[in-house]
Amino acid sequence: MSRIGKQPVQIPEKVEVKLDGGLIKVKGPNGAMEFSHHQSVTVDKEENTLVVKPLDQSKKTRALWGLTRTLVDNMVVGVTKGFTRTLEFNGVGYKAAVKGDSMLLNLGFSHPINYKLPDGVSAKVTKNVIVLSGCSKELVGFAAAKIRSFRPPEPYKGKGVKYQDETIIRKAGKSGGKK
Repeated sequence: MSRIGKQPVQIPEKVEVKLDGGLIKVKGPNGAMEFSHHQSVTVDKEENTLVVKPLDQSKKTRALWGLTRTLVDNMVVGVTKGFTRTLEFNGVGYKAAVKGDSMLLNLGFSHPINYKLPDGVSAKVTKNVIVLSGCSKELVGFAAAKIRSFRPPEPYKGKGVKYQDETIIRKAGKSGGKK
């Protein structure tokens, strides 16, 4: 039995959920999302909750049961509260700016990086902190990982782009030359 799959998903008052065969549509104050679930699980609406049930007890179906429940819950949370991911950049001359739906990043290369944000993801920059937000947890996480991949933090001085809650384990520099 899936411990996660057994839990029902609570639907808040402001959220509207429509079940259309294998398609789930969720609409709320922050936007609308839809998801097509696997045919080996069913999603039923009971009053103000959504219940995900497996059709059989195979290993794959049990895995999809918990996955589907989590994805549906993320959709409900995304259209009500939204998701945010915070990045921090450190380095001499490192800058970031938001222009419309794209970010201009100067990360120590000879050229600036122009990154177009995915639809549904917005960004704010204050000093050396980038805050990405949106209703899709997947897209916000993807955009954060993509921005971090342009200049990952290095272990000697800690320069680069890192998640705000990430800890960089520092290495000692050269010490063999001093005798």
